[in-house]
Amino acid sequence: MNPDKAVELLRAALLEVPGVDRMEIVTSSAVADTPIDFVCRVTVHGREHVLAGEVKSNGQPRHVQAALFQLKRYVEQQLGVVIPLFIAPYLSEDARALCVESNVGYLDLQGNARIAFPGFFLSRTMAERPASERRELRSLFKAKSAAVLRCLLREPSKRWRVADLARETLVSVGHVSNVRASLLDRGWAEVSEEGVFLARPDGLLDAWRAEYAPPSGERRSFYTTLHGGAFDDTLRARAHELEGSAILSTFSAAKWLAPYGRTSVDSFYADRNGADLLCRTLGLVTAGRGANVDITVIDDPGFFRDAIEPVAGIRCTSVVQTYLDLFASGERGREAADHLRQEKLQWKN
Repeated sequence: MNPDKAVELLRAALLEVPGVDRMEIVTSSAVADTPIDFVCRVTVHGREHVLAGEVKSNGQPRHVQAALFQLKRYVEQQLGVVIPLFIAPYLSEDARALCVESNVGYLDLQGNARIAFPGFFLSRTMAERPASERRELRSLFKAKSAAVLRCLLREPSKRWRVADLARETLVSVGHVSNVRASLLDRGWAEVSEEGVFLARPDGLLDAWRAEYAPPSGERRSFYTTLHGGAFDDTLRARAHELEGSAILSTFSAAKWLAPYGRTSVDSFYADRNGADLLCRTLGLVTAGRGANVDITVIDDPGFFRDAIEPVAGIRCTSVVQTYLDLFASGERGREAADHLRQEKLQWKN
């Protein structure tokens, strides 16, 4: 972000609050040997205050942390009181939280702002994210990237080399490297000598939940005369044939992971072969009304590789995938998702 653009943004923000009598902003280009981007002297109700500002073109948490450290060092070296301020094109909720924790003001082009000093207070939070940020997040949560994320979320504290993570998820090394960089930028991951690991799995899961869209596929509705134990026993008996091609999903998966209420419909993800096997195994017949089995036919093999077996012969979507699907399935699903997260997704690094 151009410092001159940042100065214009700051000037406009300061003038939003009544009482500003005078303002002088000097950028680093006009002052030699200045480790920060600008110094602002502003007089409010007759009292002068000094603001020190750092400007970055990237407002992701990793870059914010570096800027905050730089601002802190500068402020500590000054004789008088100096108010630190960080400006970037866009600051996510996590980035803004870092600023607040460090007692540093912030401002971005999206309109998010928090600037506070004696006689002056401006705080504004914008719900909208810029289109570029939305695109980046959607890309991070698409199929190949999602396979990497599900793997990392299984054991957030486990250290992974990029090559090992690529082999585990069957995703290219280049794509894994891109996911790694994005996670590091957002402060969700960190790197140790042994490799990358998730430092803030909850932050990652919250962001994924907000952007999550269920996998696209053909949804088929059926009826079976099998119920309860007979249904489960039949699945167990044919588990070997169904492995890798059909798994229980949403409420049907949650029933085996962290039960929360009952549902009259059993749900599956399956590839085309798996859907045919389920039809033969469970004696499914097409149903317009009164359906008690739903099968979503998908082409992404990552869902099946990520499947778990909570009890012998019963295979279902992973805990993370089940959580996301539940949360996306309406109010009752969100209640079940909250219960599942409380029971199975409490991580400690």
